[in-house]
Amino acid sequence: MSKATHLTKISTVLAAILVSCVPAKEFQVLQDKNAKCEEEREKLSIENEALSTKSMELESKNSILHVKVDALLSDSTNRAIHFNQLKDELSTLKERYAELQNLQDGVISGSKDETRKLLLQIQKTQEELQEKEDALKELERRLYQRKIGLDKMQADLETMKKELDERNTRLIELERMLRSKDSIMQALSKKVADALFGFEGKGLTVTIQNGKVYVSLEEKLMFKSGSYEIDARGAAAIKQLIPVLEQNRDINIMVEGHTDDVPYRSSGNLLDNWDLSVKRATTIVRLLLSGTKIDPVRVTAAGRSQYLPVDKTKTPEARQKNRRTEIVLTPKMDEILKLLETN
Repeated sequence: MSKATHLTKISTVLAAILVSCVPAKEFQVLQDKNAKCEEEREKLSIENEALSTKSMELESKNSILHVKVDALLSDSTNRAIHFNQLKDELSTLKERYAELQNLQDGVISGSKDETRKLLLQIQKTQEELQEKEDALKELERRLYQRKIGLDKMQADLETMKKELDERNTRLIELERMLRSKDSIMQALSKKVADALFGFEGKGLTVTIQNGKVYVSLEEKLMFKSGSYEIDARGAAAIKQLIPVLEQNRDINIMVEGHTDDVPYRSSGNLLDNWDLSVKRATTIVRLLLSGTKIDPVRVTAAGRSQYLPVDKTKTPEARQKNRRTEIVLTPKMDEILKLLETN
């Protein structure tokens, strides 16, 4: 039940009581006053509700204002703190400015001598700084040039190392080929010795010198004194050697004729020891090539005369040793020469 309904009931009860207690005229006056009071009451009730609504709105606005006030108070506090900090900083700056001003006044009021000394010191310092700067630039320039030199040296070293590696590779290959040639010549020497077995010790020797096989044939086995017509025993020895030379096609053949130092007595077409040594060499060459498979390109005939003796003494035994024919067997050196040229 609302408050207004309750008041209405009370008014009704009171009216009933009044009717029973007062005259009708007075009752009518009272009833009019009561009606007027009711109207006033209704009006006040409406105004009260309106005021309540406004009060609630005001309370809401008041809360918002409280928040804003708190924020403003907080901001004011921060600004006050910032202001105090700025004030302190300003005070410090003023003190520093005063110190600088005093220093400036001291410099200005100082004597001319002190000012001149100070300027001279400044000038000297500037000159020293300039000298150090120039020295530093010169050092940088030298370091740069040295770096360029080191870079070039490094590049040269790399090139030299590469060339050295290539040369070492070629040298290793050369050594391998030389060892191979030595092995070939050792095997060839054995084959020659085996082919001429029975003649050694009878005016024939087989040796290896400087990577070459030397078949040395004494005059007594090959020719009569002063003659270049081959003896039957010498021809037999050469023919036993031919199969070995045919099989080893990579071997060059040099036939050298040698004489002693006794002057040759001219007869027929021979003039001297040169002629005799050459004719003996060509006689053996013709025997090697006659009806064989030996390529003539591999063969050379040479006369040495008396100028490469094996014994330089003037005894009959020495002269007998020097009168000889040598077949020099040499491996073809084309590949080795190519390697040597590249080195």
